[in-house]
Amino acid sequence: MQRFLSRLSLSILIVLVGLLVLTVPHVGATGLAQQPTVAIPTVTGTPAGPTVSVNLDQEQINVRDGPGTNYNKVGVLIAGENVPALGRSVAGLWIQVVYPGVEGGVAWVYAPLVSFVVSGDLPIVEAPPTPAPLVTPTINPTYAAQFVIDVPATRLPTFTPPQPLVIPTFVPEQNAPNIPFNFPIGLPIIVLGVFGILGSLFSFLRGR
Repeated sequence: MQRFLSRLSLSILIVLVGLLVLTVPHVGATGLAQQPTVAIPTVTGTPAGPTVSVNLDQEQINVRDGPGTNYNKVGVLIAGENVPALGRSVAGLWIQVVYPGVEGGVAWVYAPLVSFVVSGDLPIVEAPPTPAPLVTPTINPTYAAQFVIDVPATRLPTFTPPQPLVIPTFVPEQNAPNIPFNFPIGLPIIVLGVFGILGSLFSFLRGR
């Protein structure tokens, strides 16, 4: 029994010594981690220059390699994104901004789509040359001929002038009998008609 108590006491002593050894480096490290009492100089950043931010009502805007829609699109900026501004176009409608990843590290955005977060005077930047079109549009004459419709000319009716109107003229006969007075030609017919009626009436009366 006494031997058991001796071993137990020895084990407890070994554990206490081990704990003491483990705490010594911790105390030293804590002492080394203490801040010095002398003043530490702070690093102050350089003031930011003019900066623009994409308007929040725009989901994203195009970034181009020149101040105009005829220039190539090189990327986009999302709503609320801030970029440093470097210059502006002559009319002030386009702003040159820092855009890493493109040639020269600069690009252009449309001014009405952004707002100044940090304002400042922007110098006028000369616009780069306008890019030449990649493909020159040409017209295939074979395809164009399919859309050409030949409308035949309308033939107007020809006008044939009528034959000249011949008006007959009555020339008095040279051998006509010379009647001294104007005798009506129908008078003998009337007289004969009257005599015929009277004869028919007389025959009718005799028959009764």
